Amino acid sequence: MHDDDLSAMETADQFDDPLDHLESADSTTAPPDPEAMLPLLTDSEPSQRMVAARVFCELQDERAIAPLITLLQDVCPLVRVSAAYALGKNINTEAVTALIELLETDWNGYVRKGIVWSLGNCGDRRAVPPLIHALKTDISAVRLWSASSLAQIAKLQYEDVIAALPPLIEGLRRDTVAAVRSNCAWAIGQLCRELPSNVVYATAIDALIEALAEDEDLGVKDDARSALLRVGDPRGLQMIEELELEGLI
Repeated sequence: MHDDDLSAMETADQFDDPLDHLESADSTTAPPDPEAMLPLLTDSEPSQRMVAARVFCELQDERAIAPLITLLQDVCPLVRVSAAYALGKNINTEAVTALIELLETDWNGYVRKGIVWSLGNCGDRRAVPPLIHALKTDISAVRLWSASSLAQIAKLQYEDVIAALPPLIEGLRRDTVAAVRSNCAWAIGQLCRELPSNVVYATAIDALIEALAEDEDLGVKDDARSALLRVGDPRGLQMIEELELEGLI
């Protein structure tokens, strides 16, 4: 378990999240020059290290990987989180190892959120167990992204799908935060598309149907409905039709 000041996580304007910039980047803006940014990754000023790391959230350059791994141990959490996101764009085996190790030890929830996001992009099966652990035990912001990242990584191997679905089902049924339940529903829909009909598959469909019919949050219901439509399971489609006819969704 991690010792977090949860109120710090809830006050988003106190911590500028690089993920926000990734999602809103202006594609018409000319990218910065990596030759100018690489030396700043080792600058003595934390603000310069942070700016440089954020540049590599958008740029791929193998030369940046080693200094970005070093920045995962930076004393400044703003630098660490920027480096974590940048490694999601610039990934290799050593980077995955460093990210997994930091996920176990970093006290800052924003840093761990960046780590699980990047692990979702790594294509490395080693990320599955730590992502499952984060989904079960971490704070809500990290649980939310762990669910999404599991869907990206676990689908690569059948064994990982089987391992990831039970904690995602538990998250959909039990998590107290609606956004986490929604992401679990989305992830289940992604993984069930890769799964043959078996006990785990049937349990996952049951959980989606339960969420569709019983969850109090409309967003969770909508995500469960979308997941069932994506999978195309006959039981799920029948339940959607029945609830629509009754005017319940």
